[in-house]
Amino acid sequence: MENPQQDGRTARKHRAIVDAARTLFLRNGYAGTSMDEIAAMAEVSKQTVYKHFADKQRLFTELITLDISQIEVEVHPLEAAMPGTDDLERDLREYARMHLAVVMQPHLLRMRRVLIGEADRFPDLARAWYENGPVRSSALFAGWFEALGRRGLLDVPDPLLAAQHFNWLVLSIPLNRAMSLPVEAALYDEKELNHYADEGVRVFLAAYGR
Repeated sequence: MENPQQDGRTARKHRAIVDAARTLFLRNGYAGTSMDEIAAMAEVSKQTVYKHFADKQRLFTELITLDISQIEVEVHPLEAAMPGTDDLERDLREYARMHLAVVMQPHLLRMRRVLIGEADRFPDLARAWYENGPVRSSALFAGWFEALGRRGLLDVPDPLLAAQHFNWLVLSIPLNRAMSLPVEAALYDEKELNHYADEGVRVFLAAYGR
């Protein structure tokens, strides 16, 4: 028989472990964080941490999955509507603004840095992020552009290449700066991000629009 009170305590401990892990991974990196430190910050026993997560890699993978899920929740309504758009420029611009704003959140920028720094030592972690982030986005965009091409709204001989062009026209300038400078020094205000998003869409449509 289920015990709601116990289930609630278990969920709170799980959340505390995840929150502590995020703080420590972002502060110390993956290799520089131990399960003992995570347990101490979460105020649970090390045994409890291992009850929830078999090892540190699985805990880190859950953080990646949670971040990707957050992004999906924030942009899903726009994603679902895009193939049937009745105003392509407007809807691409709206999506690009949302996409860029989400990617440029400070905690996601810091997590991206951790992953880049640990990629050679922990290729499975880097691969999990890459496949669930950039690869998934490119596949999504390619599906849009193929459908929009069939409707005669775009000219896309290679939908996947068009998807990669779209992604980096929108992201590359602010994201490259954020990967090169301290995060606080690399942040943009909403007006600046919207400008980069809008210009990315303009150039994309100049190349692929009909």
